[in-house]
Amino acid sequence: FQAERLTRAEYQKWMDSGFRRSGPVIYQPMCQGCRACAPLRVVLERLEIPKSQRRILRKNEDLQVRVAVPRPTNEKWELYERYQREWHDGQQAGDLMGYVNFLYQSPVESIEFEYRHPCGKLLGVGICDVCPRSLSSMYFYFDPDERRRSLGTFSALYEMIWARQLHLPYWYAGFWVPGCEKMAYKTRFRPCEIMDTDGQWRAYVPDAAELAGSPSAVSVP
Repeated sequence: FQAERLTRAEYQKWMDSGFRRSGPVIYQPMCQGCRACAPLRVVLERLEIPKSQRRILRKNEDLQVRVAVPRPTNEKWELYERYQREWHDGQQAGDLMGYVNFLYQSPVESIEFEYRHPCGKLLGVGICDVCPRSLSSMYFYFDPDERRRSLGTFSALYEMIWARQLHLPYWYAGFWVPGCEKMAYKTRFRPCEIMDTDGQWRAYVPDAAELAGSPSAVSVP
């Protein structure tokens, strides 16, 4: 369904019922005979950051981060268009109005993280929704030329640390599908929980292969 306006508490309830938003549309994936899409959230009170992720944080210490009300600009549109074209196998970004509707027409209270190089160049943009018990990561796009920085991981960690400082207990990462390689990164942020088909949040338990490849982690103070 499409919503013109939802309070923080209302949208929190929808997310905890298995829904997400795309622009002004609140939806839940439910294909015939399949319930593979599962909401995932990270427990911020016990957030652990392994060495590999700590290296990414250090690698991006030079970035300037601005948190503000989301606003579309030509600079952001050009970055989004190039991200879609170069990072998503030539996928077209659509038109400017579609971009604005998708990312900047929000029925809930949203914030925007801008990540800039010390010279001022825009490297990444993240849109998040703020709820009473969570920060929900809605979308992130970045400069494909800066892939060495692992900006996707850095932005997620930055959002989590920012939300933790506000004493929000959870960071919502959207939907996760078991066995989907493109979504596997979401379970690398731990501890995390998956919403089961009965609507209950349960701790995600890594399989043996994941545990064998997991580096040591430290808790965030």
